[in-house]
Amino acid sequence: MIPVPRYEQVKRHIMDAIEAGSYDAGDKLPSENELVRELNVSRMTVNRALRELTEEGHIVRRAGMGSFVADRRMRGHAADILSIRGELEARVEEWSAVVLFQEEIALPKDVAEEMGRTTGDKVFYLLIVHKGDDMPIELEERWVNPEIAPELLSQDFEATTPTDYLLAVAPLLRAEHVVRAVAATPSEKRLLEVREGSPCLEINRRTWTGDRVASYARLLYPGDRYELTARFSPVGASSTA
Repeated sequence: MIPVPRYEQVKRHIMDAIEAGSYDAGDKLPSENELVRELNVSRMTVNRALRELTEEGHIVRRAGMGSFVADRRMRGHAADILSIRGELEARVEEWSAVVLFQEEIALPKDVAEEMGRTTGDKVFYLLIVHKGDDMPIELEERWVNPEIAPELLSQDFEATTPTDYLLAVAPLLRAEHVVRAVAATPSEKRLLEVREGSPCLEINRRTWTGDRVASYARLLYPGDRYELTARFSPVGASSTA
C-alpha cells in the first residue's frame, strides 16, 4: 500500500474537524505552530496542507491573522440565467436532482397573471429538488408555455436541468427576477432539509421568447447554503474602470 503523504494527513485532519462541526464558517483554525506541535510534522508540511486547502476553497488565510474556515454558501448572480447544475459544477460539487412532478396542469390564477395567460390554461408544470453533493440546494417550481417547449414532458430532468433544456430549445430575449426573503412552508422545509423557522431566499423568474412568456419559475434556496450577488456599473462608465 502506498503511504499517504504527511501533508495529505494534515489536510484530512483539518477537514475531519470542519466536517464534524468542530469549526463553523468564519472560525479561526489552529495556527501553523499549533498544528506542528499537535501533529508532530514540519512547518513546511503544514504550510503545504493549508495552501492546498485554501486553493480548494475550504479555508481562507489572512496575513497576520491566521487561517479561517471558508463560507461554503453557494453564490449566484442576480442578473444571470445560469443552471443550478453549472453553478454546482463550478464549485466542484456533484449535481443530482429528484423530480417530484412533471405533468400538464391547469394554470392557477396567480401564475396565469404572471404569464399573461388565462386561468385554467393548460401548461407544463415541474417540481424538482436540486442537490449538491447530495445536499438539497434548490427547490424549483416551474410553469412552462407548451407552445415554446412542446417536448418538455418527455425530457429526463434527472439527467439535465430545465434551465439548460429551455436555453437550448427557446431563444431567450428577456428575463425578470424578483428576489425576496421568505419562510419556507412545512413541506418546503422537509424537501430542503432545513430547520423550522430557517430563512430562505426566493427568486421569482420570468423569461420571454419573442413577446411570449416562456416560463415562470419560483426558485427556493436555504438561506445558509446560498447567497446572491449583483453588479452595478454607472451608465456611461468605462468597462475597464
